[in-house]
Amino acid sequence: MKTQFRDAVIRTAPMPSDCNSNGDIFGGWVLAQMDIAGGILAARRSRGRVVTVAVEAMTFHQPIKVGDIVSIYGEIGRVGRTSVAVKLTTIVSRKLDSEEIKVTEGTYVFVAIDDEGRPRPVEG
Repeated sequence: MKTQFRDAVIRTAPMPSDCNSNGDIFGGWVLAQMDIAGGILAARRSRGRVVTVAVEAMTFHQPIKVGDIVSIYGEIGRVGRTSVAVKLTTIVSRKLDSEEIKVTEGTYVFVAIDDEGRPRPVEG
């Protein structure tokens, strides 16, 4: 699979300590990496602090294994008055191979906040 996205927001390699009891990478680890990637894009779009308020339509297609190179791609979806939805896709390359496999996808929703933690309008 050739990725249709420009650049990865995050690229990392999971470690054995990130495994679940079956030896695959723990789903919570993947969710956290996607949350970080989405937060970066949402903060850039809103030009300030954001917090995660929802994860929508999360799908796990295949497991991630130790040794995979994990790349998370994202694009801004809908933008509301105070919120930004980010569509995220996780792609892995197995064993330093060039084959790319889509393993997860989902939409994360972030709300822009001010210094007191209250919702603020998304700029731009």
